[in-house]
Amino acid sequence: MSAAVLERPVWAMLNGPQAHLAVATGAAVRIDPRYGPFAAARDQSDEAQAALAATLGGPDDTVWLVEREEWPAPPGTRVVRVAPLLQMVADNPAPLRDGDGPFVALGDADVAEMTELALATEPGPWGPLTHRYGQFWGIRENGRLLAMAGERMRPAPGLAEVSGVCTWPDQRGRGLAGALIRRVMAQQVARGDVPYLHSYAGNAAAIGLYESLGFRPARAMVATVLARSVPVH
Repeated sequence: MSAAVLERPVWAMLNGPQAHLAVATGAAVRIDPRYGPFAAARDQSDEAQAALAATLGGPDDTVWLVEREEWPAPPGTRVVRVAPLLQMVADNPAPLRDGDGPFVALGDADVAEMTELALATEPGPWGPLTHRYGQFWGIRENGRLLAMAGERMRPAPGLAEVSGVCTWPDQRGRGLAGALIRRVMAQQVARGDVPYLHSYAGNAAAIGLYESLGFRPARAMVATVLARSVPVH
């Protein structure tokens, strides 16, 4: 496992283990928008920046870049949002506890509920196929999906991202997110992967939870959201 790939996780994943999900390749890459909005340019050369701009579709389309610093907008694009992130790595992930769960494996039949939960709590970008990055797990009670967690970016063999962690607000405080993260990490460790994740840098409560589960701060990252420039009339 090379820590260097974590400095450019989107570029690494779409030129590596998840290259099959890319719909644009070359000097810039972009994941199938049904999975999410992630894109990356090889560098900040004119060629790569033009290729990055070309990955954008219509006027409502956006791409998210996850890099060490804010990414400059290529000609013809504009920065919609900049979000500081904290990347964390679990060198000693917390194991499952007695009493965790019961967990249910989530799949295509659960997409409507998963999407409703994700859009309500905004754990990160969510698309129609986000649940297919890797196995998602949930906790149900009386048939209702209360919380879930799963996987996303795999920038290199031996690394797997924990993602999509969310709980309905009326169910928070019960330890559901922690249990689900332990479940996701258990499957990652069983495969020989080191878990990592990204948190919004200002979310102190989430960062505290992640630290209690064995994650340590690794590096500051920035999400830069780009869209096409709005024409001036």
